[in-house]
Amino acid sequence: MDADAYDEFGLFYENAQEWNLPFDGPPHVVRVAIGLDDGRTISGLRWGANTPHLVLLHGGAQNAHTYDTLALALGVDLIALDLPGHGHSDGGRDGVLSPASMAEDVIVAISELCDGPITLVGMSLGGMVAMHVATQAPELIARVGFVDITPGVNQEKAQHITAFINGPQGFESFEDLLARTMEHNPTRDVKSLRRGILHNAVQLDDGTWIWRWARHRSGPMDVPSRPSDLWGLLASIKQPALLIRGMSPGSVVDDDDEATFLATAQNGAVRRVERAGHSVQGDQPLVLAEILTEFLTR
Repeated sequence: MDADAYDEFGLFYENAQEWNLPFDGPPHVVRVAIGLDDGRTISGLRWGANTPHLVLLHGGAQNAHTYDTLALALGVDLIALDLPGHGHSDGGRDGVLSPASMAEDVIVAISELCDGPITLVGMSLGGMVAMHVATQAPELIARVGFVDITPGVNQEKAQHITAFINGPQGFESFEDLLARTMEHNPTRDVKSLRRGILHNAVQLDDGTWIWRWARHRSGPMDVPSRPSDLWGLLASIKQPALLIRGMSPGSVVDDDDEATFLATAQNGAVRRVERAGHSVQGDQPLVLAEILTEFLTR
């Protein structure tokens, strides 16, 4: 596989084919970059030509393209951001990649790209960032969605995910990288995995490949084991809050998490998605599109 063959905006037809979505031609998608006060930039994908009222945040070790199929299915103007230290964004403020510090950059991006309160949806790490955004800048947020994540998710529940992320980060060839990804995602279509790697990895001058996010990491990924303060953050959110929970193996949310979410959120609701693990947008993007379409009008 030659990195020169990669066209960031030339693979949307594959997303449409995989999920039997109509495809009359390339969608209106552009990459945007927002300057931050310390010289860094946060990057993202802007879908549509009008002012967006939906912003999507991906999970750890992912990037904005994880939402390509969802964006095609939704058909609305939106922003899918690359979190700091991921995708095409620069690293974190002062080298920190905590959800709270990432939220500061996301707030700048929302303020720059959007007009009026928006719906913010975050998956996994992106959900934790969304929680901080909603509490740091509540005036920007009309409603917030959490895809397969609650403050109750700990290292034990997420072990299968962190084990993959903390594994090899450099590979001799694209084929080695694809084999590693297929091992972690045995139920996914190979073409889908290949596409995801092209969006999430880069080929170095020596021909080897490395994950984009690995360039900004200084140590292994971990999940806090005692996130009690995050339940307090959730409790302070007054806007409608929706937990979207995958119900298949791979999900990191359990029944106790769901019950605590409903007991904690002031205006909370839960939607369960069958045949979806942790990455609901990858496993069941059309169902997620239906859920978010309803949520956008709540």
